[in-house]
Amino acid sequence: VTLPTAFRINKLKALKKEIVKREKDIYETLNKDLRKSGFESMTSETVLVEKEINKMIKMLPLWNRPHRAKSSLINFPSKDYILPEPYGNTLIISPWNYPFQLTLTPLVGAVAAGNTVVVKPSEFAPHTSGIIKSIIEVVFDQEHVAVVEGDESTASILLQKKWDYIMFTGSTSVGKIVAKAAAEHLTPSTLELGGKSPCIVDETAPVSITAKRIVWGKFLNCGQTCIAPDYLLVDDKIKDRLTQELIIQIKKAFGENQQDSADYGRIAHQKHFNKLKDSLNNQNIIYGGQTDKKEFFFGPTLVDNPLLDSELMQEEIFGPILPIISYKTEDEIHKILSVRERPLAFYVFSKRKKFIDQLFQGYSFGGGV
Repeated sequence: VTLPTAFRINKLKALKKEIVKREKDIYETLNKDLRKSGFESMTSETVLVEKEINKMIKMLPLWNRPHRAKSSLINFPSKDYILPEPYGNTLIISPWNYPFQLTLTPLVGAVAAGNTVVVKPSEFAPHTSGIIKSIIEVVFDQEHVAVVEGDESTASILLQKKWDYIMFTGSTSVGKIVAKAAAEHLTPSTLELGGKSPCIVDETAPVSITAKRIVWGKFLNCGQTCIAPDYLLVDDKIKDRLTQELIIQIKKAFGENQQDSADYGRIAHQKHFNKLKDSLNNQNIIYGGQTDKKEFFFGPTLVDNPLLDSELMQEEIFGPILPIISYKTEDEIHKILSVRERPLAFYVFSKRKKFIDQLFQGYSFGGGV
C-alpha cells in the first residue's frame, strides 16, 4: 500500500496540514513539558518538521525512481539499475528534549521512504507525546503509523520485537542497549547520540560576539540540546574578559532574574534535575547555580576550572551548566581533547586559520563550526 510515490506525498501533505492547523496547541504542550516559549517552539520544533516535509515532497519523485548504475564487465552487455525500496516495519524511539521535532522529523523520513512505523515518544514529555498521538491518529491508519506511549519498560518490550529498521535518539548509555537489541536480529539502526562537545576560544576571538553566540547555543532549551557546547577551553589571556561578557550576555538574553523570563526553559524531569544538581557538588561556581525544585528551574551556571576527573567532566552535561577551563599552551588543549570520546559537535572561535585547520584536521567529530 505504501509503495506508490503519490500515496506517500499525499500522507506527508496531510501531516503538514494537521501540524499547521494545531500549531498553537503544539506550542502549549511544549510549554507545559519544558516551559518553551512560542518563538523557541516554532524555530526549534515545528518549522524544522515543516521544512523536512517540504523537502521530502519536492525530492521524493526523483529519489523514488530507479537510478541507472554503471555496468560491470561481468554483466556485459546490460543496463543496470538501483531500485529504491523501503526497509519495511520500522521503530522510532524519540527523546524528551525536542520532543516534537525529534519524533516527527525521523517519522517524515520513514513515511517518505515507504515504511510502516511504530513511534515510541518519551514519557518525560507527556503533553507533547499526547498531541503527537492525536495528530498521527488523524492522519494515518494504524496499520501505517502507530504511536505506543509508555515508560522504559514499554521501550524494552518493543526492542525485543523484530524490526526492519530502528531509529533512536537519546543518551549514549541507552544507545548501547538499543544497539544490543538490534544486533539480536541483525537489524540496521541509526543512533543519534550526544557527547561532550568542546568549544575552544583563543586570544584572537572577538569576545563580545563569541560570548553572545555561546550563550545562545548553550542555554537554548535550558541547555538540553545534544549539540550544545558542553565545556569551554579558553586561552588564559582572555578568560576573565570572556567570563564577564558571558554574564552580560546571559542577562541580556534572560534578564537579571532568569526564573521570571518567558524565554528561559525548565529541566524536563526530576531525575535529570537531581543529576545536574549533584554534578555541582564541590565545584567553583562563578555565576548562577540557583535552582527551584518545585518547578525544575535551573539557572544558567558558570563553573571555573573544574577538575577533569570530576563528575561534571565525565559525562555529557545536557543542562545549563557551562564549565570554563583555561589553557596556556596548545598542548594543554590536546591533553584534554585526546582522552575524550569523539564529540557530536566541535566549536572553535578564532581568527587564526592555521590554528582552526590544525584542530579540524586533528580531531574527529560529527559537525564542526
